[in-house]
Amino acid sequence: MSTDDQSELFSEPADSEPSGGPAGDSGRPLAVRMRPRRLSEVVGQDHILGPGSLLARLVAQNRFGSLLFYGPPGSGKTSIAEAIARETKSRFVRVNAVMSNAAELRDVLGAARRVPGARTILFIDELHRFNKTQQDLLLPDVEQGVVRLIGATTHNPGFYVNPPLLSRSHLFRLEPLSAEAVAGVLLLALNDRERGLGETGVTAVPEVLSQLAVFCDGDLRRALNALEVIAIGKGGPHEITPDDLAVFARERRIRYDADEDEHYDTISAFIKSCRGSDPDAAMYWLAKMLAGGEDPRFVARRLVILASEDVGLADPQALPLAVAAHHAVDFVGLPEAELTLAHATLYIATAPKSNSATLALGEARRVLAEEPVQSVPSSLRDKSGQASKRMGQGQGYLYSHEFPEGISGQAYLEKPVSLYVPKQAGAEAAIAERLRRWASLRAGRPGNILAKEGSKTPESTK
Repeated sequence: MSTDDQSELFSEPADSEPSGGPAGDSGRPLAVRMRPRRLSEVVGQDHILGPGSLLARLVAQNRFGSLLFYGPPGSGKTSIAEAIARETKSRFVRVNAVMSNAAELRDVLGAARRVPGARTILFIDELHRFNKTQQDLLLPDVEQGVVRLIGATTHNPGFYVNPPLLSRSHLFRLEPLSAEAVAGVLLLALNDRERGLGETGVTAVPEVLSQLAVFCDGDLRRALNALEVIAIGKGGPHEITPDDLAVFARERRIRYDADEDEHYDTISAFIKSCRGSDPDAAMYWLAKMLAGGEDPRFVARRLVILASEDVGLADPQALPLAVAAHHAVDFVGLPEAELTLAHATLYIATAPKSNSATLALGEARRVLAEEPVQSVPSSLRDKSGQASKRMGQGQGYLYSHEFPEGISGQAYLEKPVSLYVPKQAGAEAAIAERLRRWASLRAGRPGNILAKEGSKTPESTK
């Protein structure tokens, strides 16, 4: 890269107009023209920009280091970065990780070193797209303060940003904007004659703008771009009506990225709603996943797991029903398989709950890990083959079916351990009562004594 090319890296100083010039700049989308020019104009992120907040104090004192903004599309990550650069009179270098590479990063950082007094802010959009090597390239100059990094990402930085870079940065999470906040900006854009649509004469009642905001799911950029399309679509002054929004209602896209944060957050909400016996919430999250294009087999697998993990013996029919639903999804396919998933979801959400199987397995694993491993008692060992018989394996075994209620009183562990504790929910309450009766029967039967003394006992003829 030549010296002239390098100088163009600093073509967006903070005292210029990096995010939106005058209204005459018709080549820029409305969402770009309406970006906040200062932090006080940012809407919907009061938890990080409100009075007395950490970020507001750091910017006011111009004493911040590297910042990471994590949030959904259209929540204001780029706008906040540009406003910070403007308010601190810093040079603003923009890099998009999707289109950039290590060579460009080296050129950007080298140019920043040659103007050490410029207080350069390096803004990297989609930071999660940089691989480990590219992120490591930033470390020396971030550490020395050559650049102040502001990274923006829609992905959880804990999974996608290298720990050394993450540890050198303040992390701020941005939330999706409320419909009210989005509608307020839309109204401002309609009336703004300098940057917005004020010169077009287009109007809209608050209810219409609120509905458009709802369709855009907290994405302000998407809402402003939609407003611009509607406003200029008819041409000339007019009032936007509910009919004008019909196309956006039909084409509404649910924010749902498969195998990324939204995927994991939504399935987590679905699982916890089923576990918490809230069928309404479970159906809502199911519908969101299906509308977002989730693999129905993934949902079906989670239902099978829920049937054992959280319903268990409280309703033994939950597992076969969930397994049947999984097979039906493969057999039928979408869209009809949505009914099968709804059926299984409602069954599991409304079933009595017990995690006794989960707890019993966990306790068994703990005992195996922390205590001596028990040998199989001789009376329970396989007696097939002459060698086994000569060693006396299987002698003393009490065939359960030859005792009342199938309880012989025989011990099946050398050292008894208590692992399974039944719950008093649904069908498992009957299991708990049955186990209490069997315990009393065992106490009164001399099976263990007979086995130890080698007395003649009933044996299986099988």
